[in-house]
Amino acid sequence: MGKTVRRSTTRSGKRSKMQEARDSFVFARYFFMLAIVALIVLLAGFIITLGPLDISVADAYRALLSRAFPGAFQVDPLTERVVWNIRFPRIVGGILAGFGLGVCGCVMQAVLKNPLASPFTLGISSGAQFGIAVAAVLGISVFGGPYLLIGNAFLFALLCSAFIIGLASVKGASSETLILAGIAVNYFFTAMSQLFRYFADDEQLRLMTSWGMGDLAAFSWSKIYIIFGVFAVCMPLLMLKAWDLNIMASGDETAKSIGVNAERVRVYILVISSLVVATVVCFTGTIAFIGLVAPHMARMILGGDHRFLIPASGILGASVLIAADGVAMNIIAPTVIPTGIMTSVIGVPFFMYLMLKGRRKEFWT
Repeated sequence: MGKTVRRSTTRSGKRSKMQEARDSFVFARYFFMLAIVALIVLLAGFIITLGPLDISVADAYRALLSRAFPGAFQVDPLTERVVWNIRFPRIVGGILAGFGLGVCGCVMQAVLKNPLASPFTLGISSGAQFGIAVAAVLGISVFGGPYLLIGNAFLFALLCSAFIIGLASVKGASSETLILAGIAVNYFFTAMSQLFRYFADDEQLRLMTSWGMGDLAAFSWSKIYIIFGVFAVCMPLLMLKAWDLNIMASGDETAKSIGVNAERVRVYILVISSLVVATVVCFTGTIAFIGLVAPHMARMILGGDHRFLIPASGILGASVLIAADGVAMNIIAPTVIPTGIMTSVIGVPFFMYLMLKGRRKEFWT
């Protein structure tokens, strides 16, 4: 009887220690994400001060708080207009774009089980680029006015995704089928865009080239509201599948035995993430490496639990993108380097470092 009691006490003690260790790890994950959010806030306040108009960090925060609390802060009218109408929308747009690309990169790597998967693996960016080429060279667009290029980029990005997902639904939505279909569509739309470049005049070529480099300069409050509305619908839908993605990491057959339809989840994830990526890309152009690097950073720090990995990838993507944009705007001021170029310049060596320092086995192996 005494041995039974001692054995039961020992087991409960072990469970208690395991529970404490688990709770401590969960707390560390939340703390890390909160720390990155705090870093984004501080980084945003610093980036606002960079530019031709000399603005201090305190003036920047006062200009922002004066909008929330009118009359509570004394702010120079010019400073307030520059901060609120020019610099802050660009930063908020960069945060949303980086968050969306990071999240979509994370879920695409999970469903495709490929460490090189990103929002552009399925050719979404090349489809958007082709839409820009059609609008620039032929003048054909689904919208007019200020949304001439944006409308085409969004439509062709979604059409590209719809074609791949439709093909996968017919042939079976395996990760190999989707990757191969994405590569094929990517090459096709890239070739078509190059054909349009061949016949374009100087002004049309300049327009296509500048859009293809990727930039955050196009953001305004009206466009941010559109992106925020799409995110408010799509991000919770992606988070609902976090447990399914954890199960699918063990393989499609294992997931099926537990009751998770891997093919259906794969198509569901790709439909939602394609909508998010198309919304981001139509405003920013091609911005590479955010959707590739951010999920790897999050996975190395937090592990493979997608309940934490999905939001952490978005937060890290937002911080990397606004940091790269801040460098791009000021490294050779007054010349502004396109954000897409800077993310590639920073992303390539950083990704190589992660690859060399990372663990040998990842969740898809």
